[in-house]
Amino acid sequence: MDIRSLVTELREEIRRIENAINALIGLGSVSAPHHRGRLPKSQAAQLVPRKRKMSAAARKRIAAAQRARWAKQKAESTPKKAPSAKKVPVRKGMSPAARKKLSAMMKARWAARKNRA
Repeated sequence: MDIRSLVTELREEIRRIENAINALIGLGSVSAPHHRGRLPKSQAAQLVPRKRKMSAAARKRIAAAQRARWAKQKAESTPKKAPSAKKVPVRKGMSPAARKKLSAMMKARWAARKNRA
């Protein structure tokens, strides 16, 4: 086979593949059209799901079962003890003598630092 015949066969194959792709795209657009924005009212009304209705007896059964679950959970949980009122030691303020002593120590420290610098 020469190169020209190979090229023509490849081009025909490309044409067949493109036709198949176009056919598939055309099928997809017919069954599921893409809309932007809202659907027309006629189509939107068809898509609204129906609400399920539950009987009063079914609601009572479900509520009773839930109350039973809550009661079981409450019974299983350990009762928490109220925190005992521990007396927190109240810090007393400094006595005037201690305050004077601390003040003298800090002034001496600041003076030493000032002399070093």
